[in-house]
Amino acid sequence: MRLILLGPPGAGKGTQAQRLVTKHGIVQLSTGDMLRAAVAAGTPVGLRAKAIMDRGDLVPDEVVVAIIADRIRQADAGRGFVLDGFPRTVAQAEALDQLLKERGLELDGVIELKVDESILIKRIETRVAETTARGEKIRADDNAEALKKRLVAYRAQTAPLTDHYARTGQLKTIDGMAPIDAVTVAIDALTKPARSSRARAKSQAGRRASGGRSAKTKTARGRAAKRRVKTSRGKTATRSMAAKRRKRAAKAPAASRKKAGRPAAKRGRAAGRKGTRKSRAKRLTRVR
Repeated sequence: MRLILLGPPGAGKGTQAQRLVTKHGIVQLSTGDMLRAAVAAGTPVGLRAKAIMDRGDLVPDEVVVAIIADRIRQADAGRGFVLDGFPRTVAQAEALDQLLKERGLELDGVIELKVDESILIKRIETRVAETTARGEKIRADDNAEALKKRLVAYRAQTAPLTDHYARTGQLKTIDGMAPIDAVTVAIDALTKPARSSRARAKSQAGRRASGGRSAKTKTARGRAAKRRVKTSRGKTATRSMAAKRRKRAAKAPAASRKKAGRPAAKRGRAAGRKGTRKSRAKRLTRVR
């Protein structure tokens, strides 16, 4: 299963991605997590992205695409993945399409979480206040002002992705403001057709590999062929026995052949008369 989750920051893409990972055994490819890991590790890409991320701006396409390409090559992504936070632009989407095409892969769907941006801002303000009250550190980009900038960038750059994927017939939209469990159920309902299509494709591939016939069909045809062979052998044996009888009859004396050649009805009447004579003789013997 290969999916893309679309939606503005704070729409709940990360939460739903984790549930998909747990249920289907796929991996979550979050550009935000990968970039933050690169920043923490002090890699060249991380250092380059740090200042951009702190401002709440988007990281350049070439950096993000390179990270995704390397991640998809890893073994744990073989069973599938869910992309969270990528692609962000139509250019990235086109780069992803090309990347998947080169590797003989395709997306099973693109799911957009529709949300109310004003509510998202209130949510992050509440989260920041709760984090501060607990005395915990707040990320530089985890505040209302940074979120507002990211929402503006989303509307300008990422929102056109819905048109891109609508044209390809891959876009599916659900209410991201519904309770978390309800969103999970809706996503599961949308991904079932994709799993069924893969199962059908696998079955068709198996039939092609077996010459277009199922094992059950092959077994039935094999049994019919055996019955035909047995019937043929039975007919051959019958013909052989008839030929032997004719051969024996040809060798027998003329009188026997004449007797054997009489119609069955006449032979039956003669046998009946003979039996009657014998019975009559027995009765006469008992009387005397």
